[in-house]
Amino acid sequence: MDAKDQPLYRRIDREIPADPDRCDAIAADLDQLAGTEEGDALRRLLDEEPSLAPFLTGVFSNSPFLRDLAFRDAGRLARLLSAPPEASLAELIAATGEPADSEAGLMQRLRRGKQEAALLIGLADLGGLWELEAVTGGLTAFADAALQSTICHLLRELHERGKIILPDTDNAQDGSGYIVLGMGKYGAEELNYSSDIDLIVFFDPDRVQAEDRDDLTTLFVRMTRKLVHIMQERTGDGYVFRTDLRLRPDPGATAVALSVPAALHYYESIGQNWERAALIKARPVAGDAEAGTAFLKDISPFIWRRSFDYATIADVHSIKRQIHAVKGHGKIGVAGHNIKLGRGGIREVEFFVQTQQLIAGGRNPALRGLRTLPMLAELVEAGWIDEATRSEMEEAYRFLRFVEHRLQMIADEQTHTLPATDEALAPVARLCGFATIDEFARALRSHLERVQGHYGELFEDAPSLTTGLGSLVFTGDEDDPETLETLHGLGFERPKEVTRAIRAWHFGRYPATRSSRSRQLLTELVPAILDALAHTKNADAAFSAFDRFVAQLPAGVQLFSLLKSNPGLLQLLATIMGAAPKLAQILTRRPRVIDAVLDPAFFGTLPDAEELSALLDRSVDEARTYEEALDRARIFGQEQAFLVSVRVLTGTLSPADAGNAYARIADALVDRMLARVRVEFQAAHGVVPGGLVSVVAMGKLGGGEMTAASDLDLILLYDHDADADGSDGARSLAPSQYYARLTQRLVAALSAPTAEGTLYEVDFRLRPSGNAGPLATRLSSFEAYQTDQAWTWEHMALTRARVIAGDVDLGARVNGIVGAILCRPRDAEAIRSDVRDMRRRIEKEKGTSDIWDIKQVAGGLVDIEFLAQYLQLVHAQEHPEILARTTEACLRAAAEAGVLEKGAAETLVPAVNRYHALTQILRLAVDGVFKPDTAPQGVQDLLVRAGDAPDFSRLEAELRATQSEVRAVFERVMGPLEQPAD
Repeated sequence: MDAKDQPLYRRIDREIPADPDRCDAIAADLDQLAGTEEGDALRRLLDEEPSLAPFLTGVFSNSPFLRDLAFRDAGRLARLLSAPPEASLAELIAATGEPADSEAGLMQRLRRGKQEAALLIGLADLGGLWELEAVTGGLTAFADAALQSTICHLLRELHERGKIILPDTDNAQDGSGYIVLGMGKYGAEELNYSSDIDLIVFFDPDRVQAEDRDDLTTLFVRMTRKLVHIMQERTGDGYVFRTDLRLRPDPGATAVALSVPAALHYYESIGQNWERAALIKARPVAGDAEAGTAFLKDISPFIWRRSFDYATIADVHSIKRQIHAVKGHGKIGVAGHNIKLGRGGIREVEFFVQTQQLIAGGRNPALRGLRTLPMLAELVEAGWIDEATRSEMEEAYRFLRFVEHRLQMIADEQTHTLPATDEALAPVARLCGFATIDEFARALRSHLERVQGHYGELFEDAPSLTTGLGSLVFTGDEDDPETLETLHGLGFERPKEVTRAIRAWHFGRYPATRSSRSRQLLTELVPAILDALAHTKNADAAFSAFDRFVAQLPAGVQLFSLLKSNPGLLQLLATIMGAAPKLAQILTRRPRVIDAVLDPAFFGTLPDAEELSALLDRSVDEARTYEEALDRARIFGQEQAFLVSVRVLTGTLSPADAGNAYARIADALVDRMLARVRVEFQAAHGVVPGGLVSVVAMGKLGGGEMTAASDLDLILLYDHDADADGSDGARSLAPSQYYARLTQRLVAALSAPTAEGTLYEVDFRLRPSGNAGPLATRLSSFEAYQTDQAWTWEHMALTRARVIAGDVDLGARVNGIVGAILCRPRDAEAIRSDVRDMRRRIEKEKGTSDIWDIKQVAGGLVDIEFLAQYLQLVHAQEHPEILARTTEACLRAAAEAGVLEKGAAETLVPAVNRYHALTQILRLAVDGVFKPDTAPQGVQDLLVRAGDAPDFSRLEAELRATQSEVRAVFERVMGPLEQPAD
C-alpha cells in the first residue's frame, strides 16, 4: 500500500515535546474526550496506536488553538486521524465548492470548513506527514475553493437580479469578466498557517454582459465588499480569511474593484517598482480565469523588462532600499526577532529571489515563476547563483517557514515575531521538535546568519535608504508602525500625514512624480528630506510646505537629481519650509523661482544696478509680445527677490544690504517697464512735443529700505513744450490725459496679475493732493504745490524722494526742485508741533502695545523715522548732508553735524538697525500678525539671529527696553505726546 493511502494517525513520525506544566491536564482532557459517545472512534485509535496520545498531548499542550478545534468535535478529530490527509483535504475542497442556498449558509459552511482545514493541515504538518509544499499548497487550495464558491454565489445572485447575464450559471465564474488575482504568498501558493489573503480585483467591461453598462464599477465594488465581508466577518464559527485589497493600483485613491482598462493605464504610466516585484507572484485565483490570464499577459511588459540597463538597476536598488529599511532589521536575535521581516528572515530569501527575477526575467522566461524554491533552482540553472547558495537558502527558507507555521498555530495569530520571554518562547521551540530553547535558538541563528550573508552579498554596493534614522517604509497603503515611531522620534507630531503624503509621491499623484525616474530619485531622497525637515524645529509644518511645493512642480527629475547631488540645496529648501512660511508659499505658488538658486553665481556677490538692468534686458528683450514681456519681467522680479530673501534667510546678506538689494530690483523693473509702456503707448497715441517723464520713488523704495513685502510708493512727473496741446499719434490725447493714461499703463504693467503672477502693489497716494489730484503731475504744478500748499507730512515724505526712471534731463530738474524744497528755512517749533501732532493722531488710530508691531508700537520705527525727518526738514538748510535717504545714514549725519545729541544717536542708530533687521525677517517669514506663542520655532530662531540676542525671551526683553528708550528720546527731542486738554 502506498504511504499516502495510510491514515494520518499511522503516518505520524515526529515527536512533539509536551508542556510539562500542562501535559497531565491535556492527557486527562483527551482521555475524557475519548470516553464520550462522540469520542468512541477516537478511543479505538488511541488504543490501537500507543504513540498517538503522546503526540496529541504534545500538540494540544503547546497550541491552545488546535486544542480548541480538536476538542470542539471529537468525531471530526477521529475522522481526520482515520483517513489519509490527502483524501480528507480533497473531500473538504469538493464540499467547499458546492452551491449554497443562502449567504448565511455559505458563511457557516466556509467557516466550519476552515476549522477542519486548520486542524487537518496542522496535524499533518506537526506529525511530519507533509513537507512545506504540501502544507502551503493545502492552505492555498482551500482558499481558492472558498473564494471561488463565494464568487460563484455572488455572481449567480447578480444574475438572478438581472444585473448581469452569465453565459453559464453552473460555472458562474467562466466568462463573467470578474477577475480576482491572488498576490504575495497566496498568489505563489505559499500561504502560511494563519495568513491573510492579498487580492486585487478587476473587471473586464468587454467580457461582462450587463443591461446597465454604465454602472459596472458600482456593481462590482459592492460585490467585492460583500466578498470581503463573507471572507473575514467573525461569527460564532470564526472567520475564513482576513482579506487585504491594498495591493491594488493606488489603493488610497481607487475603488476596491477596477476596470481592466484603468488598471492597464495605471501600470503602463505610473506603476511603481514595488508593484513590479509584487506582480511577480500574481495568479488568477478565482473568478474568470481566462480573463485573469489575459490581463497578466497584457501587463507582462510592465513586470518583465527585456533590456537590462542602468535605469532598471536603479529601479531594483530602489526596491531593495525600501525593503531593507523594513521593521525588524536590527541585529539577528531569537527572542523578539521577526522571522519574516527581520535580518536573515523569510522576506530576505524572497527578495533575494524576486530581485534577480526582475533583473533577468525579462530575457529568461524560465525565471518568471511564482514560487520561491523552484525559482532558486532556476537561478542556479541560469548561472545567477551557485548550488551551495541555493542549498543554504532553501534549507533556511524551509526551516523559517516551519517555525512561522508553528508560531501561528499557537493562537491562530498572523504574527511573525517570536515571543520576547523564555516562557512564551518555549511552546514554539517544542512545536518545532526541540526539547530546549537553546537548541532551537542555535538552529534558528544558523539559518538567519546564512540568509543574511547571501542577501548582504547581493546588495553589498547598494546605498542605504534610512541613513541611520530608523525604519522608513512607505510601500503599499498600510502604515508601518515602526516607521510611524521613527517619524515621531524625528519630531513629526502627525506622522500619519507624512506617510500618506509620501505614498502619494510614490503613486505618482503629482506631475513631478509621474515618471519612474523621478519616483526613484525621490525614494532615495526621502530619508534626507525627512532628516532635513526634522531639523527645522517645525517638522510638520515644514513637511506640509514641502509637500505643497512638490505638488506644484511641473516636473521632478531635474530638481530631485540636483537635490541628490547637492545636500546644501536640500538644507536650504528645508530651512525655507520650516522657518519662512511666507517664502515657502511663494516657492509653492511659483516653484520655478528655485531655478535662480541653482545658478552657480547664487552665492557670489549680488548684482549691482547695471548688472541687474542688463540681466533684465536680456530676458525682456527676447519677448515677442508686450504680454510676454510682462510675464518675463515678473519671472525676473520674483526670482531676484527670492534670491535676496534666501540670502537674508541664510544669513549671507545683512538686513541693511537686503533693503537696498530689494530696492535695486524694483528700480530696474520700474525703469524697464516704463520704457516698454512708453513704446506701446506711443504706437497708439504718438508723443507729446517736448514730452519728458520722471518716476520718483517715495517711502521704503525711495529710502532703499524695502522688504520682501514692500509696496511701491511712486509719483509720476512730466513736462512738455509750452505750446503743446496734444500728442501727435493717430489717437491724439491732451497732455494731461496722455500722461494720466500712461501712468495707468505703468501701474498695470507693475501690478496687474498675469499668468506669472504680479510684481508689486503700487501706491500713487503721495502725489500732490493725494487721491484727489491727477494721477500724473506736471513738474511746474508739483513745484508750485510743494512750495505753497504741501503739508509738513508731505515734506517729510519728500525726504525719501528719489528719481528711479524716466528721462535723465527731467530727473535732474526734479532732484533740484526736491533739494531746494527740503533745504528751505523752516520754523523749528512749528515743524516739531506738526510732527508731534501727526504722531499723536497715528498712535490714536493705529496705536498698539504689541512689541512685535515694530512699526507702530510706541518707541517703534515710526518714532525714529519721524524724528529723523524732523531733523532733516529743520536742519537741511545749514546741513544738507543730513538729507541721506536711509534713516540710519540720516541719524549718523545729524549726530556728526551736532543737531542730534550723541547719546540720542547711540540709542537710535542701533535701534533702527535692529528694527529693520527684525522687520526683514517678519516680512519674509510671516504673513499677517506675528504671534510668538504660535510661531514656528524656526521663525523665532531667525528673529533671535537677526536681533543679535542669545535667545527669544532675551530678545523680547531687549526689544521692550529698546522701544522704551526710543520713545524717551523721541519725547526728549520732540516734546511729550500726551493728549492736549480739551
